[in-house]
Parts: sequence; C-alpha cells; structure tokens
Amino acid sequence: MTRRLAFGVDLGGTNVRVALGDERGRILARLSEKTQTKMGPEGVSKQIIRMIRSVRIEGLKLGDIEGVSIGSAGPLDIKKGGLMKPTNIPYDFVPLVEPLEESLGLKTLLLNDCTTAVMGEKFFGAGKEAENLVYVTISTGIGGGVYVDNHLLIGKDGNAHEIGHFTIDFDGRLVCGCGKRGHWEAYCSGRNIPDYVNLVLEEKSNEEIRRSLLAKIRGDEGGRITAKSLYEAAKNGDKLAMEIVEMIGNLNAVGFACVNEAYDPSLITVGGSVTLNNREHVIEPIRRYMGEHSRNRIPEVNVTPLGEDIVFYGALANVFYQDQII
Repeated sequence: MTRRLAFGVDLGGTNVRVALGDERGRILARLSEKTQTKMGPEGVSKQIIRMIRSVRIEGLKLGDIEGVSIGSAGPLDIKKGGLMKPTNIPYDFVPLVEPLEESLGLKTLLLNDCTTAVMGEKFFGAGKEAENLVYVTISTGIGGGVYVDNHLLIGKDGNAHEIGHFTIDFDGRLVCGCGKRGHWEAYCSGRNIPDYVNLVLEEKSNEEIRRSLLAKIRGDEGGRITAKSLYEAAKNGDKLAMEIVEMIGNLNAVGFACVNEAYDPSLITVGGSVTLNNREHVIEPIRRYMGEHSRNRIPEVNVTPLGEDIVFYGALANVFYQDQII
C-alpha cells in the first residue's frame, strides 16, 4: 500500500512550524522558525513555501504530496484564503492559499489553528468518541475549536470560535491585542499575563510585594513579569505568585464556563504552551471554579494527549479525511 503524505502548517504570531506526515498521523519531518512579520504581507507565505521546499526525506517529491493544510491564528478570511487584520501580524491582509498553490502546485487548505487542532483531537486524540467536543489553547493567545453534534463549526469567515475574545471583564481594565477591552485573552494568554500581573500588583502593598519572589523577578526582567516566571514562582511556593495564578485560574474558569454555555460539550481538551508547561496550575483551578460560573452540566476538562503537535495532527486530518468533515 502506498503511503499517503501531506504537509501541515501551524502558523502563529510567534512561530511558524511545518511538518510532513502520513494518513495514520505519523509525523515524518518537521521544521520551526520565528514567524517573519516584518517582510510585508507576502513574507509569511514566502517563508512557508521556503520551509516546505527545504523538507528532505528519502525519495520525497512534491508531486507525491496530496496537499497542504494550514492551521493559523486568526482572524481569517477563508473565502480570500488569508488572514484578515491578524492580531499578532501587522498587516490588513496576509495571503496564504493562493501563493502556496501557485508556487508549490499543491491543493492548499486554510482553517483557524484551533479548528484544525480540534480535528486532530477528533481523528487522532481524546475526542474520537465525543460528538460534542471543544479544544482550547492557552498560549500566546487564547483560541478554540468546536464540534457540536459531530459537526465542525467554521463560520462565515472561518471565525466561529474566537473564544479568546469573549468578554470576561465588563469593566474592561485591560486591552486585548485586537484593540477591544475586557477580553479573556487580555488577561490569561501568555502574551498578556504580564499585564494582568502588573494590574494585580498595583493593588498590593509594597511590603507584600517586597516579601515575594516577584519583586526580584520584576527587577531582573525590567519591571515586566513573564507568564513563565510567574508560574515558576508559584511552583516554588511563593505566596503572592500562587495567589495570582489562582486568580488567573478563576478568570480562565469564567472563559471555560462561557464555552460550556455556548457549545455544551461533553469533553474540553486543553493545550497551548501555557497549559502544557504548567498543567496542574492551569487545569485544577478551572475544574474547581467552572461550576460557579456555568449553568450547563460541567464536562470533562483534560489536557490534550497530542501536546504541542495537535495542530499538525489536525492539518493531516484536514487533508486525508475531508469526506468525513461535516
């Protein structure tokens, strides 16, 4: 039996990752680079094309590839085949599908990265038996992918699941990268946790801050405590860091409750770098507090077994199992 091959692309505002895989979900080769956001709107597609062409395995020819599937941070314009004023890439429109198809001669598919990821969970991960499934990423940003009654939600532009832009703070104390106030992503994403930490510290006494590891960290990091250093301090038992992590967990629980009310899933799987690097500190507060904010029956909430490669798995599923995607 001839092995079927496809390229998967995981495109984010921070990194772009390319993988070659087969229909059984085996990843055969991979590359990762920082996303080129300063080379013009076409710079990203040129980077992806170069990365795909640089993948080398014995006997590989582009003509043997069935297609390319891109899972990208949004927002998308799937009709035009690109990104529409993306949050973390500074252009009004970033073309993707047409440049890849013209340059590589391969059918190219584009979906939101979390829509792609939930397909990975459905075909290769924990969601094989779930008819109502949500995948949530807590990473540079926050996003989601959704199956309702075995139907993959996409939306008119490909943005039916921009859950990171649910409003969780009606006072709008922090501004999201999209320019709107009070969004979940503005408080709990890896990029914006430092803003929330500073907001909390403004309400703490100098003495309380001085006794905390966060005082030294803030000095070492130029006044801006990163998500990584916050969670590391919490793991080391720092009282103030643990308190802030718990507050972030409660805010995440509000977001998850909104997801539960909107889509009524039986299973929510969670990934993204913030989650995968801090599993207990992210997941346990969500499980504890979600019921305080949600009317619907609480679903299972688990870390995805597919780890950081979940978008790759979904991209492969998008190429190989199009006839099963409804």
